[in-house]
Amino acid sequence: MPQDIQWYPGHMTRTRRQMEASLKLVDAVAEIIDARIPVSSRNPDIDSITAGKPRIILLNKADCADQAATNEWINHFSSLGMKAIACDCRSGKGLGSFVPTVKNILSDKIAAWEKKGMKNRYLKLMVVGIPNVGKSSFINRMSKTSKAKVADRPGVTRGNQWFSVGGNVELLDTPGVLWPKFDDIEVGRRLAFTGAVKDTVLDTEQLACELLKIMSAEYADRLTERYKVIPDEYELPELLLEAIAKKRGMLISGGMPDTERASNILLDEFRAGKLGRITLEHVCSKGTETDEKL
Repeated sequence: MPQDIQWYPGHMTRTRRQMEASLKLVDAVAEIIDARIPVSSRNPDIDSITAGKPRIILLNKADCADQAATNEWINHFSSLGMKAIACDCRSGKGLGSFVPTVKNILSDKIAAWEKKGMKNRYLKLMVVGIPNVGKSSFINRMSKTSKAKVADRPGVTRGNQWFSVGGNVELLDTPGVLWPKFDDIEVGRRLAFTGAVKDTVLDTEQLACELLKIMSAEYADRLTERYKVIPDEYELPELLLEAIAKKRGMLISGGMPDTERASNILLDEFRAGKLGRITLEHVCSKGTETDEKL
């Protein structure tokens, strides 16, 4: 049975209040999500928190996601009236279009300012997103600094910070915010797969088995290529995990497979994109749960 994953540190409640108080300072919102899980990596509270501000969606880690699926998501967000950009915040790929896109969605406001004689006024955007989705990497790349803290674990950024990124654009960084309760167990599980929830609150072996079950059904060839195993030969994901441990020479005393170590390796390699370009959520037809959440 999938883990019922819930994680909502106290500082996230404070962050929500900070975001609501800071909205009056910005012209638009840049929301960063994980291109591999575009639905699960969006905090459903963001729409109400940001109170109708113009929005840019950055589909980060697009280099780890299926490109065709990412294109479908870009079109989907466009149909909802939000500009979307596929990018990799660590390398900067795709971010060259960010400032032009900002100026495009705020063109009416810029024109109104210029009509009043206020030329070259700074455009201010709040950067939002769940933990570990890439906000700090995005800001560091755009501002060409390393002042925003970056780590492969959630909960690093704690206070609001402003960054100038050129082109008369400034970004307000905010700590990552999850929501108090995941109504859908699958959402919590996908967030755990991608590292948005601290591994210290998880049963990593169970999580790895759940990922193997999905991979065996949808991306069996990736497992074969990476770990030299054939998923169809194993009735249970637990047995497949043991096989991966043996193939990698991860053994403990008595020659038993070290499934704990294998679990950590599997999750780390999935998160790093070493299993190939994988998307776990796809655009659904109108009226589905996906559309209702968006």
